[in-house]
Amino acid sequence: MPWLTFWFDFFRYSITEGFESIQRPDLSDGPLTATKACTVLAALQPENAIIVDESVTSGGAYYALTTKTPPHSWLTLTGGAIGQGMPCAVGAAIARPDRPVINLQADGSAMYTVQALWMQARESLNITTLLCSNRSYEILKLELARAGHTSPGPHAQTLFDLGNPSIDWIQISKGMGVPAVKVDTAEKLAKELRMALKEPGPHLIEMII
Repeated sequence: MPWLTFWFDFFRYSITEGFESIQRPDLSDGPLTATKACTVLAALQPENAIIVDESVTSGGAYYALTTKTPPHSWLTLTGGAIGQGMPCAVGAAIARPDRPVINLQADGSAMYTVQALWMQARESLNITTLLCSNRSYEILKLELARAGHTSPGPHAQTLFDLGNPSIDWIQISKGMGVPAVKVDTAEKLAKELRMALKEPGPHLIEMII
């Protein structure tokens, strides 16, 4: 609708006019962590990118890092909708094929809707999935602590574990038709993200954090 477009552009203009200047964070280096992954993304994301964020516990640093980055859209959790990240990225890419879509995605919740990778490949969508691979349902640990259980026993801890058996995201992604690589340093992530954003079609980068 034209009026929605007007207000969206007005809001974005008002926000960016309030900045003294566009400022990206400096690129990180060394072994990859969740914060470094967010820093690399904030440093390299293109102007007008659509960031679909279902990183849950791994993406906590992202929002603050992007307060002065070039204008972009940030679509985040709707509250309790586990697995919304990948299909939401598909919808965004279909709706706005002129804008790059980056899906900052937790590994546990990605398992709920992993078939979205196949749709990305079938429709040749420009989506780069940054998979936060900590091999754990970290959100369950957080919720258990909120409930007052700060020392879960061995049986409870097995429910958080995504490493038994380990999920081979590279094979899964390639099997769905999406090129995939694995990175474990900030430098490798920056290199692969730059390449993925230059090439048409979907890509998946498994970030070992």
